[in-house]
Amino acid sequence: MKNNNKDIKINVHHVTRVEGHGNIVVNVTNGKIEKCEWQVPESPRFFEAMIRGRHYSEVARVVSRICGICSVGHTLASVKASEAALGIKVTPQTAKLRSLIKHAENFDSHIVHVLFLAAPDLLGAPSVFPLVPTHGETVKRALRLKRFGHEWGSIIGGRTTHPTRIVPGGFTELPTKQELETLRKRFDTEVLPDVTAILELVMALREKFPKFDRPTEYIAAHDEKEYGMYDGVIQSTMFDSNGKETKQTYDVERYRDCTNEYIVPQSTAKYAKNKADSYMVGALARFNNNHRQLRPEARALAEKLGLKAPCYNPYLNSVAQVVEAVHSAYEGVRLIDELLRDGIKEEKLVAPTKFGTGSGLTEVPRGILFHHYSYDKDGICTGGDCIIPTNQNHANIQRDFEALVPKMLADGRSEKEMELHLEMLVRAYDPCISCSTHYLDVQFKK
Repeated sequence: MKNNNKDIKINVHHVTRVEGHGNIVVNVTNGKIEKCEWQVPESPRFFEAMIRGRHYSEVARVVSRICGICSVGHTLASVKASEAALGIKVTPQTAKLRSLIKHAENFDSHIVHVLFLAAPDLLGAPSVFPLVPTHGETVKRALRLKRFGHEWGSIIGGRTTHPTRIVPGGFTELPTKQELETLRKRFDTEVLPDVTAILELVMALREKFPKFDRPTEYIAAHDEKEYGMYDGVIQSTMFDSNGKETKQTYDVERYRDCTNEYIVPQSTAKYAKNKADSYMVGALARFNNNHRQLRPEARALAEKLGLKAPCYNPYLNSVAQVVEAVHSAYEGVRLIDELLRDGIKEEKLVAPTKFGTGSGLTEVPRGILFHHYSYDKDGICTGGDCIIPTNQNHANIQRDFEALVPKMLADGRSEKEMELHLEMLVRAYDPCISCSTHYLDVQFKK
């Protein structure tokens, strides 16, 4: 039903099918927008304070608890920051194993988000449960793929959620040859057939994503050797009206130069900006920065799905996640094949050569993640800083709202349609809202 009177009252208290609590408030009277806000009311979390006084061997175990979904990424960013501060250079085998578990996390999380959290909107369902009678086989495949992603990570990290084996200097325990061989066979016999079947549903739904373009700045890790996930420099990409790229790169030590955090009244999480007044991180930002480095299988899928760079539609972040899930599956196969070819070798942990400050980055499913630490001469942490992908996306979500609401009003969308599209927009970012709240301004008055 079209909206004719232009009076809109939207008050979504805690958007569903996201991690954490975020609110959508839109008030329109006689066609005039009085309020349009993406609000984050989450209680702040003090992980940076928790790690002070901890030995460098403990820090990653603590900060992995920032997120139960991206705990591998937090562990990796943490150990990389500690290694930079401690002068540790890990071996090629360690780097490959870490990259392998990074792809496991990416695959696992993208499957959950696209098929369990985003797909119900496209199929007109309030959650995944009503889809069991109508799309039962697809739900089963999704569950199998999610479980496989979890088991893939567990083989490398000891467990997927809060991995135990990844420490500064290497791994405390390595996967066996037999474990890797079994994992490799499962890609051929279980994973790739299920992924192929799932893609048929994605193809059928691709036209159901809302049409909404808003060019912004896209920031992601960039690695000259491969599609940036585990390592790389920070890369910012912007496009002019003709789609021409303007890129700028930053070393990880300069992460504060491009994140530029600031505070807004409606959010307990900080916002971030760089060249523009907001920027986007996540699968779509990685695609816009690094699409030429995708695996051939993932590039072919992107073309089939109609995903082309530059893509300015934030709703299509979910489509970029599908492309990345396929990329991670085939990268997993490549890395396992290389590890089996070279043989798994027992290696001692690389010892520190200094104590100072260091920064680390990695890509987690929701975008680029930064950790930074300082250590004293005894290896005790004296300070830390964690900048979460979702907190980098909050300003971009707000700017999307500010562009989308007038467009929907002009299109005559009903209040119900507007509410759904705003919720879908938030879900498209796949936010970890709780993880992003690292600030609280407390003023005591007598």
